[in-house]
Amino acid sequence: MKKISCSLMVAALLSTGYAFAQKNDAVIDGIVKEATENSQLEKLAHELMDVVGPRLVGSPQMQQANDWAIAKYKGWNISAKNEKWGEWRGWERGASHIDMVAPRVKSLEGMQLAWSPGTGGKTVTAEVVIIPDLADSLAFQKWLPSVKGKFVMISMNQPTGRPDYNWKEFATEESFEKMKKNRDLQTEAWTKRIAKTGLNGRTLPGALEKAGAAGIVMSYWSKGFGANKIFGANTKKIPTVDISLEDYGLLYRLAESGNTPKISVKADSKELGMVPTFNTIAEIKGSEKPDEYVILSAHFDSWDGGTGATDNGTGTIVMMEAMRILKKIYPNPKRTILVGHWGSEEQGLNGSRAFVEDHPEIVNNIQAVFNQDNGTGRVVNMAGQGFLNSYEYLGRWLSKVPDGIRSQIETKFPGAPGAGGSDFASFVAAGAPAFSLSSLNWSYGTYTWHTNRDTYDKIVFDDVRSNAILAAILAYQASEDPAKTSREKSILPLNSKGEPGVWPQPQKATRKGGAN
Repeated sequence: MKKISCSLMVAALLSTGYAFAQKNDAVIDGIVKEATENSQLEKLAHELMDVVGPRLVGSPQMQQANDWAIAKYKGWNISAKNEKWGEWRGWERGASHIDMVAPRVKSLEGMQLAWSPGTGGKTVTAEVVIIPDLADSLAFQKWLPSVKGKFVMISMNQPTGRPDYNWKEFATEESFEKMKKNRDLQTEAWTKRIAKTGLNGRTLPGALEKAGAAGIVMSYWSKGFGANKIFGANTKKIPTVDISLEDYGLLYRLAESGNTPKISVKADSKELGMVPTFNTIAEIKGSEKPDEYVILSAHFDSWDGGTGATDNGTGTIVMMEAMRILKKIYPNPKRTILVGHWGSEEQGLNGSRAFVEDHPEIVNNIQAVFNQDNGTGRVVNMAGQGFLNSYEYLGRWLSKVPDGIRSQIETKFPGAPGAGGSDFASFVAAGAPAFSLSSLNWSYGTYTWHTNRDTYDKIVFDDVRSNAILAAILAYQASEDPAKTSREKSILPLNSKGEPGVWPQPQKATRKGGAN
């Protein structure tokens, strides 16, 4: 589909003479002035990321974050509530101490995975062994009893801890190509090694646990210096720990060379049973059309390898700041402006899917949803999500955004409906105009997305401030627009099988999650 330049589109719209009254400019000026001269972003980020910390669904920190947001909104005279949508396995992370104690002593960089069993307040010391390259699953079953009382390494040893861009900058072309070829061969060989066990990455830890292993040791490298992805454990009784590429490689080489490394692990965590899960919803009531809605959207939960700063702390504080500014500068919107801080996005958009299921009266009367969820960068992309006439109303609204922000944004209309990826998709599936404010990369996928490096220091506040201004102005324009937005859907292109494209369908939320 053809991309329409935002600047050309805006120029065309302005040439038609369509513009709001001059009073709107004063509101926009007020939004920009408040955002730049009285920004609360740094304070919000510190309180959320540093004080509350990561927000794993089912953790006490998630509940703390919900309550913190309510208090902030009430302090701004904005009505807010925590709305229960389900329950999740409750778990609280404690400290992880991982040390190599043989053949020499060294503290290792690592942590237990989310929902990993702890070590019961004890320190477990044991030999480290590697999954061997065996002939087949029968050979694996014969070997399996040997893991009793040992830590088992289940990840491939990466041949280099340097990201490819670093190799490309400094290596000879011949050396770079040689490294990539060898890495590909090693990756293929490791994949076959695991497959020959008859298991996979999800089922292998359980088999090792059943055989009496002391724990599972892995390393999910994120292809950047010092960055590992931190997800959930697949064990129920023994700890699963992720160790940095550098330290994992050390243990692997020692084990491979017959130097019998031993590690000691103390992993503290608490099982809390099933706990309630919430969406935090805040509202500025509409004065003329209170039963029509503009929704600012950002998921509140995170993985907990870091503190969830760019996924999705930045999206969260963007929408909080936008609501704060709107309440101060535009306290009587024409339509009701809601903000949704969704729970359990990381496990399948559960909070927003539940909201869509539970509130058809809102979903059926949505003017627009604006969602932000992919890092700290300034917004540079917006697509029409398959809504045929989205170029018309989004174009009008964007025409009011200051040029320094608007000129950065590439638009694509009508685009294709998003079926997943973030919470806007929950609304798109229900036929509501919902749009992703997609931001500049800032090495998000490698360095902060679901990693141990997703922390406060990675936030680029100038970009986040720009996004708060954008969100506030779009919400304001959507609220004031005399017309209700069109929900007419575009005809989707044929799929790979030559069949007509189909609009995504609403998915049921997982209302009870994480239970063993």
